[in-house]
Amino acid sequence: MSNTTPPPPPVFPPQPPPPPRKGASNAVIIGSAAAVIAAVVATGIVVVSTRDDDKKPETTSSAKPASGDDVVAGEEEPVEDESAEEESAQESEEEGSDGEVAGLDDTVTYDSDVEVKLSKFARGTSSSYGSPENTPYVKFGVRVKNNGKATVDTSAFTASCSYGTDGKSSESIFDTERGLNGGPDTKLLAGRSITVTWACELPKAEKTIQIEVSPDMESESAIFTGEVR
Repeated sequence: MSNTTPPPPPVFPPQPPPPPRKGASNAVIIGSAAAVIAAVVATGIVVVSTRDDDKKPETTSSAKPASGDDVVAGEEEPVEDESAEEESAQESEEEGSDGEVAGLDDTVTYDSDVEVKLSKFARGTSSSYGSPENTPYVKFGVRVKNNGKATVDTSAFTASCSYGTDGKSSESIFDTERGLNGGPDTKLLAGRSITVTWACELPKAEKTIQIEVSPDMESESAIFTGEVR
């Protein structure tokens, strides 16, 4: 058996270190600076975008939940005049000149900017001095507001009713003791409003009613319909 020892590996002289790459540190700095600039620009865009969003108007629906065309009539109550400042926001508008049908709670606006709105429904019975006498009725306020520029002659104001699904004619009630004195006898200046107390025959068992109102001689009738509980 021979003892053979492999010769030792050759020893090479140490290699000089590789020269440093030029611009490496500058590239890192430039890259970092670019990243910072990009972040700043991005942040600026976000901030600008946020400020622009704040300037946009927020659209919020002011419409109330639909409650149908029903109204609840209270007990016998006087209808009070409402000032322009106390007018509630209108829920919807219909063009009176087009003859479209509105709900009992709606506001009808004519092309002349005259508004008609019903309010304060109340059931009652005419007195023995009323015309017709001892007749169940529903009374309501008819508010006429002149938002136009021309004077409106409300002395030609008219109102008529029918009730039931078959549209039975309803008599208008005139009763001084109940404050039912008919229509106005005045001219409505621009920017003014007036509330007329009106009543129509409505049997106690009936709920459906149609009310037609014309604020003056030149306007077509605004038609309101719904149920009075």
